[in-house]
Amino acid sequence: MTEKKLELYYFEQCPYCQYVMQALRVTGLEEKVTFCDIHDDHKFKEKLIRDTGRSTVPCLYIDGKPMHESRDIAEWLHKYARELQGEEGRA
Repeated sequence: MTEKKLELYYFEQCPYCQYVMQALRVTGLEEKVTFCDIHDDHKFKEKLIRDTGRSTVPCLYIDGKPMHESRDIAEWLHKYARELQGEEGRA
């Protein structure tokens, strides 16, 4: 898998965002993600609404394509964790 640009739109108090952040910790992908807190910087919330028509988080942008729903995001992270860490083809 080629390098993916990952951006997580979230806010700290959101339990669904915490679920995704836990998946990032478990998979070791925290350093691969740019975190965009929609409460700290309103330009992130504006972009989210402009792109998706929604202000709901978490939203993981994968190479510019948004993915909502915490379970879907966590499943995707677990499925592609090895490839995203550059471990493709290792035993």
